[in-house]
Amino acid sequence: MNEVSTDDVRLWGGRFAGGPAEAVAQLSVSVGFDWRLARHDLAGSRAHARVLARAGLLSEAELAQVLDALAALGEECAAGRFRPTVADEDVHTALERGLLERLGPLGGKLRAGRSRNDQIATDLRLYLREAARGLGGQLADLAAALTEQAHQHLHTPAPGMTHLQHAQPISFAHQLLAHVQPLLRDLDRLRDWDARAAISPLGAGALAGSSLPLDPETVAAELGFTQACANSIDAVADRDFVAELLFVTALVGVHLSRLGEEVVLWTSQEFGWVELDDRYATGSSIMPQKKNADVAELARGKAGRLVGGLVAVLTMLKGLPLAYDRDLQEDKEPAFDAVDTLALVLPALTGMVATMTVRADRLAAAAPIGYSLATEVADWLVRRGVPFREAHETTGRLVAWCAGQERELHEVTDAELAAIDERLTAEVREVLSVDSALAARTTPGSTGPKPVADQLAAVQAELARWQEWTAQPATPS
Repeated sequence: MNEVSTDDVRLWGGRFAGGPAEAVAQLSVSVGFDWRLARHDLAGSRAHARVLARAGLLSEAELAQVLDALAALGEECAAGRFRPTVADEDVHTALERGLLERLGPLGGKLRAGRSRNDQIATDLRLYLREAARGLGGQLADLAAALTEQAHQHLHTPAPGMTHLQHAQPISFAHQLLAHVQPLLRDLDRLRDWDARAAISPLGAGALAGSSLPLDPETVAAELGFTQACANSIDAVADRDFVAELLFVTALVGVHLSRLGEEVVLWTSQEFGWVELDDRYATGSSIMPQKKNADVAELARGKAGRLVGGLVAVLTMLKGLPLAYDRDLQEDKEPAFDAVDTLALVLPALTGMVATMTVRADRLAAAAPIGYSLATEVADWLVRRGVPFREAHETTGRLVAWCAGQERELHEVTDAELAAIDERLTAEVREVLSVDSALAARTTPGSTGPKPVADQLAAVQAELARWQEWTAQPATPS
């Protein structure tokens, strides 16, 4: 076997008389962050080795040697025994060095018919498809925690708000399930994204495909993709799949932020609706009495980071000519950061929600405050034939009178009701309770006991289906 030097395993050095300047080398290096793609790069190399053998470019014996070396290299990477060095420009360079160390010149045969351009596009799709299922599982866990709390508080009345002002009584379960619905849509988006991302760039080469008799469709199937890319230029230049996933993660961040903001409010002294478990709260370094909802606040803060990653990638992409440009190196760090950020935030939020104590007594006491039953009065008048415009005006005068007298609606006497409007008879009292207001909401999707119970059952069934999807591997093992 001829000896091959592995001191400098640059994948592009043949045309150059010397190495790059130190500043250029430092600017170009990406192995510090793309090393996490090593397992996926090795999977692509295994599939590529097999297609080279089918094309007659590797003998059966050589294929066996290559596959054994790739397997050994994968084990050493997983165990941390093989690591990139300061001389390795990227994950591809590092792994080729590992193959050359084990196979000599035979290791160099694997480069035939592929480029770092189609390799990195393939590796990143493999990684993100796997990561998306992991995030989907964590989203489903958070949705399940919210759903379980909703199950416990199906009959807990609460103030429903608009403009952060008391509006109408609702079931607290309805409020919790309102946070589940966007998470279910996020799961839908992840699955839709995955279907579009399940396209293999391997075989596109640098941009023009290969003159070697390769089989991109077989490689795609082996790697768990649904098909090979239809256009080799688009295959290496496309980063829609990164931008689209970053949109999904940014929107997830926004949804988590809105949940976090509500928890911050609910746990404040002014609200006092929820008490956090000590394990999911923090204190103050100076004020010993403090119990802060830092998990919720961090979820709220991380939304800006996730939105920033999306903006960074869209801005990087907007002026690029086809096909591959080195600017595309900037796609990975925002994508990795989004995955890592949500992988930190979601379990913490899930634990916080699952262990929080809901103060049902305080919620029930707050439900009628702020004249939240006024709409019930207006609707009661409508059911008696009063045009809603008039019913609205009449109820508004009733509320204004109560506000001036510092009285609640149910405290108004029959005579005072009649003085405001003779159509406000004593029978209006039948709607001046939170229970009657909730019971009256019977339409699908509303806050009445049956519609909320129906919604709860539907959400639980849907979450079970999502757990099945997130458990399915994106790529063959």
